[in-house]
Amino acid sequence: MTGIVVVLPKIEEGKAIRGLLVRNGYEVQGVCSSGAQALGMMDNLDDGIVISGYKLTDMMYEELYDCLPEHFEMLLLASNHLLPDCEGSGIMTLGMPLKVHDLVNTVELMSNTIAYKRRKRRAQPKERKPEEQALINEAKALLMNRNNMTEEEAHRYIQKCSMDSSTNLVETSQMVLAMMR
Repeated sequence: MTGIVVVLPKIEEGKAIRGLLVRNGYEVQGVCSSGAQALGMMDNLDDGIVISGYKLTDMMYEELYDCLPEHFEMLLLASNHLLPDCEGSGIMTLGMPLKVHDLVNTVELMSNTIAYKRRKRRAQPKERKPEEQALINEAKALLMNRNNMTEEEAHRYIQKCSMDSSTNLVETSQMVLAMMR
């Protein structure tokens, strides 16, 4: 699940940011004042955006950024004179005082980027463990020897059985081996 976590030293400011985002159609998972609380909220999310202040009650934004779970992006809200310190760090920034339009557009851009990366991750084939791949190869070899199939035919057979039985290729290969041994 994608989420937005707002972490600002003054909880009232965090709630105001949450209100702006909610009015513009975003779901905010939580508002807090410490990096530790923010990290706890992120544990339940697959990816998302952390909107952070420069100095939190328990750490600086850099420390929070270093602890972010994989697939999270940070949007730093800070005074304009502090923003040059963040250049080239991979952190999106917005200067204070904040303009609603800038905040909404930046969150929209970041959300689209996260959604694109999520689609890209899901499109990549999963890498199998060597022992799982060996099991699939063994089942294919057995089918090739017993049924005079090519490797491609044996693979397609296992795939079809896998889809028909709603199991993954490894489980299907185990069933083939159990039945044919």
